[in-house]
Amino acid sequence: MTVALGVSAYSVAMFHLMTHAFFKALLFLAAGSVIMAMHHDQDIRNMGGLRKYMPITWITSLIGSLALIGTPLFSGFYSKDSIIEAVKYSDIAGSGFAYFAVLSGVFVTAFYSFRMYFLVFHSKERWMEAKPHDAHHDDHAHDEHHGLAPHEKPHEQKWVVTLPLVLLAIPSIFIGYIAIEPMLFGDFFKGVIHVDQAAHPAMSVLASHFHGAAAMALHGLQTWPFWLALAGVLLSWLFYMKRPDIPAAIKQRFDLIYRILDNKYGFDSFNDKFFAAGSRWLGDKLWQIGDVRLIDGAVVNGTARLIGRIAGVVRQLQSGLIYHYAFAMIIGAFLLLTFFMKV
Repeated sequence: MTVALGVSAYSVAMFHLMTHAFFKALLFLAAGSVIMAMHHDQDIRNMGGLRKYMPITWITSLIGSLALIGTPLFSGFYSKDSIIEAVKYSDIAGSGFAYFAVLSGVFVTAFYSFRMYFLVFHSKERWMEAKPHDAHHDDHAHDEHHGLAPHEKPHEQKWVVTLPLVLLAIPSIFIGYIAIEPMLFGDFFKGVIHVDQAAHPAMSVLASHFHGAAAMALHGLQTWPFWLALAGVLLSWLFYMKRPDIPAAIKQRFDLIYRILDNKYGFDSFNDKFFAAGSRWLGDKLWQIGDVRLIDGAVVNGTARLIGRIAGVVRQLQSGLIYHYAFAMIIGAFLLLTFFMKV
């Protein structure tokens, strides 16, 4: 979407925002369905073979994944390929690198998406081997255990979970085919979006190459994005279905690079030690100064101490002797009369 904005293909960015909403929401909710079935275990390495136990979640996850990687005729294809083509036809500075980046993203997206898909739904049933207390979890530490017990099997969730999956899967297939022409080349954004076509010709060139949604899908089978996506799916299938020893060997051979990438170039550690720890330190100091010393110490407890001291002084005047009180009344009356006489 941001790349589309960079080449002034604003309608394409909005189009992808719309299609993306359906298939990405579908994938998030499908992930939730799987997590519920796995008793909150979120480690896909402890899953596998869920296709036969969760058929609705399986087929909707497949639909969402196919839309995500831009498979022709699916909604993601029409919006993602339109972005890629708009970048290709742009002549602004940096568009060449952007085109390379989005093409690379097609392969990477297909690879990691179907890694998830194969490991969760088609590989061997590793949940039978995983111990309930071995599951990695962050958000459900209060639960008694995570993961399936040895005698349990995952199962499809109730309709309140599966119905939204089906309702999101339908537009994930069809909405791109239906909406591409009016949103990109029709009057849907008429009077809302205006682009100087002389300075930014990407959309006009894109329009000249568009001959209908069906023709676009057929042409998509001959383009780089399709073959890169297919390569990502096939490589993922090879690595995680047929030859899982290959990723293990790559990890061992390039251990240094693996650790750098696994540690996210150290950014998470730096963020935790510098920003997060610094924020905690600053918050602690502000708490010590503002809350403990100023509010509790000076305002709350200070007021109490001041009142206590005043009360201690005033208490000395309460002797219980009548002649003391009579003397105080006489002095008070004298002061009042003196004040009013001066006025």
